[in-house]
Amino acid sequence: MSVHMHREIDKLKKHILALGALVEENVQLSLKALSTGDKSLADRVLDRDEEIDRKEVAIEEECLKILALYQPVAVDLRFVVALLKINNDLERVGDQAVNIANKVEITARAGNASLLHVFESVMVDKALWMLRESLNALVNMDTGLARKVRATDDEVDNLKGEAREAFLREITKKPDHARTLLALFGAARNIERMADLACNIAEDVIYMVEGNIVRHGGNQADK
Repeated sequence: MSVHMHREIDKLKKHILALGALVEENVQLSLKALSTGDKSLADRVLDRDEEIDRKEVAIEEECLKILALYQPVAVDLRFVVALLKINNDLERVGDQAVNIANKVEITARAGNASLLHVFESVMVDKALWMLRESLNALVNMDTGLARKVRATDDEVDNLKGEAREAFLREITKKPDHARTLLALFGAARNIERMADLACNIAEDVIYMVEGNIVRHGGNQADK
């Protein structure tokens, strides 16, 4: 039974990595749609989200089947439980991409004049790095990399605060652009939320490998 279970677990890992790649692509697509004002790209993000949702449900069903049929213990149990959580977090990252895509219709009207450069910034680069490297940490079971991802979350939070101040200054100078600017700041918050979810994935990798629960300030030496 153990051989069969590990085959199923290996398949599960491949499925979650395929989902992660799809989610990462959709995030990149949503940011491109935002920076270019391309509504057709935004529509592609929305269409692809349906596939992400289907994959997320299928992976959850596979996790539950393994738990029911094989009743894994110890490392195998941690792995399946952590993948259930990672699966859900990846779907939520996909939702943030959808939220960004939904703002394109509003932001496109303002052209490139209203702080679109924020979405080619260090904050965006760091958030995308966190998402990519949290998945690499999962592929390689690399807790050192997972800890680096976790540590980067505070930097993204600080950068989002700086972006907020920039948007407030711009709204003061251009109050008639307030709707567009608020939509753009909403997109910045979506990006910051992606970083939070990438941090969650990194924390689940640490739990998966070591059995340490480091979220909510646990094991502060790691952060």
